[in-house]
Amino acid sequence: MRTDRPAADIPTPPLTLSLVLAAVLRLPSLLQLEAETQRAGWQRLVGWARRISDDAFAYALERFSVEDLRQVLVDVNRRLKANKQFERAKIRGLLVVSLDANEQFKSRSRCCAQCSQRRITVTDPGGEQREVTEYDHRQVYAQLGGPEFSVVLDVEPIRPGEDEAQAALRMLGRMRRMYGPRFFDVVTVDAWYAQGPWLRAVQQLGWGVVCVLKQERFEVFQEASVLRGQEPSVSWESGQRRIQAWAVKDLTFTEPALGPVRVVMTDERWQEVHQAGGQRVLVPKESHWRWMVTRPLDGYDEHAIWQIGPGRWRIENHVFNTLTQHYHLTHCPHHHPVAILAWLLILVLGFVVFGVFAQIHGKLLALGHVTRREITEQLRRALEREEELEPLWSG
Repeated sequence: MRTDRPAADIPTPPLTLSLVLAAVLRLPSLLQLEAETQRAGWQRLVGWARRISDDAFAYALERFSVEDLRQVLVDVNRRLKANKQFERAKIRGLLVVSLDANEQFKSRSRCCAQCSQRRITVTDPGGEQREVTEYDHRQVYAQLGGPEFSVVLDVEPIRPGEDEAQAALRMLGRMRRMYGPRFFDVVTVDAWYAQGPWLRAVQQLGWGVVCVLKQERFEVFQEASVLRGQEPSVSWESGQRRIQAWAVKDLTFTEPALGPVRVVMTDERWQEVHQAGGQRVLVPKESHWRWMVTRPLDGYDEHAIWQIGPGRWRIENHVFNTLTQHYHLTHCPHHHPVAILAWLLILVLGFVVFGVFAQIHGKLLALGHVTRREITEQLRRALEREEELEPLWSG
């Protein structure tokens, strides 16, 4: 791992390992990390017998090679695939990557060269409304996930003035170079990505696309609605839900070079239990979805597309919600463009490593006897019991 620190007092390995441990143990700040580095077990584990200050970590984060960090994440995920762990993530034999954007570190006072900005209206203490500038950082995340297993593959910042589709395409190009064109099979995205040139570019990269279709302004949306038959093509049940699906093939999207596309439509109906007047009442619920599907997925039926399509929900629940609630995603440890991206990559690396450890080795977790937080606390306490860390030192 490289850092651009001329005549550095502290070697890079103790700094890097300390930051990864901070991510695994869900430490909230660099100040808390500084306190942890004073522990004897921590010092022996990272190979540095002195306290490391929060300023030293901030200085190093500004100078990390983000490409080195990305390569470590790639190597971890490649090893997981080689060890057959990704088999539990497959949907109908396919590995599916979900793309979605998330924004962090909103501020009205701090900004840097890579901050996005927007004007918002606020109400001051006197009740007067005024416009202020709000700054934030936004990133696109790539999650490879299925019903039983998921990992994050990469993170890409959204540059000021560009939309998330541009950043996502840049990330996919890099992922193709670093992971290879056959590391996964399908990309699933929200309606923001329903752009002809973007879809064609992803298809040229070698992946099929399942995209939520919402915009009624698209002719393909209107055509699918008109051509949909009265009776569904297929229907099935999933848990308490009854799903009906229709497919309309060989439709033309806005980009003729994309070729014909298919639109899969589903209606889902179920009942939810609500409390009303002290009584349990069953309330009917329903949802309606349209997915546009590119040609590489012509051999997969409506049920398969229904399984692939909701990938955005998995990335929202499994990645963004978990990182926000348990890994302090909204806290900016050091506001600097390189430091922010380096920290997010380290955070994702710790999140992936801990998640895989818990899923593969956590029998008590699988049985529901312990939580991930309890496993984290066990790891933290183990730093004070040197005999439990001996396998790590000797390995």
